[in-house]
Amino acid sequence: MTDSPPGTPLTDVEEYAAAVLDVVRRIPSGRAMTYGLIAEIVGERLGRGGPRQVGSVMAGSGDRYAHLVPDDDADLDGADPYGDRVPWWRVVNAAGSPPQHHLTEALDALRAEGCPLSRDGRRVNLRRAVWFPEDEPPGPADA
Repeated sequence: MTDSPPGTPLTDVEEYAAAVLDVVRRIPSGRAMTYGLIAEIVGERLGRGGPRQVGSVMAGSGDRYAHLVPDDDADLDGADPYGDRVPWWRVVNAAGSPPQHHLTEALDALRAEGCPLSRDGRRVNLRRAVWFPEDEPPGPADA
């Protein structure tokens, strides 16, 4: 999962970040997850972290944790309009709102993917759009 030399152990922070980014990269186009749901899933596996830690990882996914994301985009579902290897716009808060400082960009990407939004178009309709990893068949990362 990393571009580090083989055998280089991850720090606890990198291990957590890698687990978060793995979940986010699997969110299908047109679907979304909350910071809290991602924290629960990663917490079950690693026994630590919460929504704020997920938010911190997402804030650093483009630079601080870029080395934890594979270079090939084969497992990124859906077209990526911004060239990012992590579909950050698919992660929203518990009310379905994308990050305020990227609101327009995120909503544009979600609309382009056909993600169900609220009537006013400012939030994800989580009842219709939320995705759980159990919704997909196990892949190579789950084996």
